[in-house]
Amino acid sequence: MLAKLRSRIYWLVRTLVIWISEVLGLALMAWLFSGIQVDSWGNAFLFIAVVALLNAVMWPMLSRLTLRFIVYTFGFGALIFNAFVLWLGSQLVPGVSFLNIGSLISTALGITAVNTLFSFALSIDDEASYYRHALRRHIKKIRGTTPVRNYPGVAFLEIDGLSEPDLRFVIQEGYVPNLARWLQSGSHSLMSWETDTSSQTGACQGAILHGNNNDMPAFRWVEKKNNNRLISCSNARNVMEIEKHISDGNGLLSVNGYSRVNMFSGDAKDNILTVGRMTSLSKIYTPFYYSYFSNPYNVSRTIVLFIVEIFREYGSRLRQKFKGVWPRFGREKRGGLFPLKRATLCVYLRDIITYTLAGDIYLGEADAIYATYASHDELSHYCGTEDKDTMNGLTNLDRAFGRLERVAQDSERSYKFVILSDHGQTKGATFKQRYHMTLEELVHGLLPSEITIHSRLDANEGWDRVSATLTDVTKNDERFTGKVTRRVTRKRLEEGQIAVGPAYHRLKQERKGKIIPVDEAQVVVLASGNLGLIYFNDWSERMSYEQINQAFPDLIPGLVNHEGIGFILVKSEKDGGIVLGKNGKYYLNDDHVEGENPLTNFGPRAAHHLRRTNSFTNVPDIVVNSFYDSEKDEGAAFEEQIGFHGGMGGHQNKGLLLYPTEWMLDKEEIVGAEHLHRVLKNQLIDLQNKVNS
Repeated sequence: MLAKLRSRIYWLVRTLVIWISEVLGLALMAWLFSGIQVDSWGNAFLFIAVVALLNAVMWPMLSRLTLRFIVYTFGFGALIFNAFVLWLGSQLVPGVSFLNIGSLISTALGITAVNTLFSFALSIDDEASYYRHALRRHIKKIRGTTPVRNYPGVAFLEIDGLSEPDLRFVIQEGYVPNLARWLQSGSHSLMSWETDTSSQTGACQGAILHGNNNDMPAFRWVEKKNNNRLISCSNARNVMEIEKHISDGNGLLSVNGYSRVNMFSGDAKDNILTVGRMTSLSKIYTPFYYSYFSNPYNVSRTIVLFIVEIFREYGSRLRQKFKGVWPRFGREKRGGLFPLKRATLCVYLRDIITYTLAGDIYLGEADAIYATYASHDELSHYCGTEDKDTMNGLTNLDRAFGRLERVAQDSERSYKFVILSDHGQTKGATFKQRYHMTLEELVHGLLPSEITIHSRLDANEGWDRVSATLTDVTKNDERFTGKVTRRVTRKRLEEGQIAVGPAYHRLKQERKGKIIPVDEAQVVVLASGNLGLIYFNDWSERMSYEQINQAFPDLIPGLVNHEGIGFILVKSEKDGGIVLGKNGKYYLNDDHVEGENPLTNFGPRAAHHLRRTNSFTNVPDIVVNSFYDSEKDEGAAFEEQIGFHGGMGGHQNKGLLLYPTEWMLDKEEIVGAEHLHRVLKNQLIDLQNKVNS
């Protein structure tokens, strides 16, 4: 009885605060813009009440009819309908008027901005409140009379690119109070797990979700046995092919599992924005999308925060410039569409993922849910792993996890939360920033001048989901949205994929003849963070150490003697895999070392990981890893990223695992993403076995 009374009092206070904040927002807009007229405070309060009533009656119907349009405009299409509701309210309330549609849209955003500010200032979690009311009612309609399972489910929440040491740091500094509380209460424990040679999402998430990352040496590679075809984890078609290769049908999510905004599906039957299963546009339109967009506050709030995030990006660049932060990027990497990309990952996708997960938890049908939050990875790449914006981004994720925790407490079925990462990140100025040349330019200078080279040194992470979604629309949507998208993107088509970001820039350069296409090049140079891959296309099989020295005598000495190179890996006809450094060699077959051990700074299991990589069919002729300075804790990416991952050295190889303490996982070290898959899969099996027994 007392709990119900408190709930009603909270609801009343919350309603009054929101009402007052929206009236103040309307008054502020009227003061700022001459096209908005409000005659009195009484009319302002009446107008906000009428608009709330109109939203309650009309918005669910409007959002259902126009959901596709709203989704594909990232919610901005909803502003038109918000403006319509405001206009209709002004026709019903005397003393409130708007000059044009611009004043209507600015009013909608202004009211939401003030509302959001009040909610943050007074710690009113309006999103969680809406979950408990509108979303729960909507879920009951979906589930009907189906009983909820009587054993707990597991929600795996991946923070892309966050290392275990970096999580401990932000916990200590107070950036993630919810995760800190989980640890302090004893409900969860934190440990590190060690990645394979290739510390990037393709290989790591593929193994976590499917238990297999065999023959995935990097984020992109060349298949010599397939006419030197280039495979990339940023290409949706390639990712779908990779999933078919690594899946045995028994992935982490194969039993009652849901995949949400991941690269791979884990064999889940229910997938939303999962690149490896992007086969039908209908997958995008779920009941939870409707639930999210059926509330006008959600849409407006996301748009306001989206715009704020864009301005944060511009402010971040200026702050770093005036403070002399180094390393840093300017407009060359953070200009153009980058602010929109950042806002999409840090606001739009974060909100969509969180809301969808809330719906999944309320529904209670999934035994396991896996979702990827990619914003931290993006911020670390371009702002830096220790930047203020990167830390604040983690605070926003922590707030989302807190909301999901409250949803789980309010749900009929209990859920256990596991926070993990697919890899970490290592910091440092890029190879190009340090030595004023790219890896391609270094290689080109060590080869005969007539040799033709194709390179892929630009990261396309973050753009892959945009590309996959656009490609899916052009192939599967025969309605207006699909027709418009096909027309607008027809010049961006490459091998059935819509090229965006760096991929589109490269495609334009190839078409102009300024870049040699991969199928015409003699040498291909690729980068995956600080891991470089060199392929010689004129040889149908992997070149040996001896063959490379005979054909290109300056190449290997030039690489190993460069101060930015930590080691290279080649295959000897006589000795098998050899790791070469400036002052020593490591023979992988028998762990024999000549001179100085080139793997000293790369961890005690570096040889183990390289030995496995050396056995891959798609391993390059030469594997190149940049230096890593353990004292300064920094290396150098071959891609233009000041927080990077993809190779070996530093925090990039230290993934995190925050798990329920009762699982007692700290009895053994977890080495390799396939090992992590087995550990997590066993926990899911144990939960199901306990019920069956």
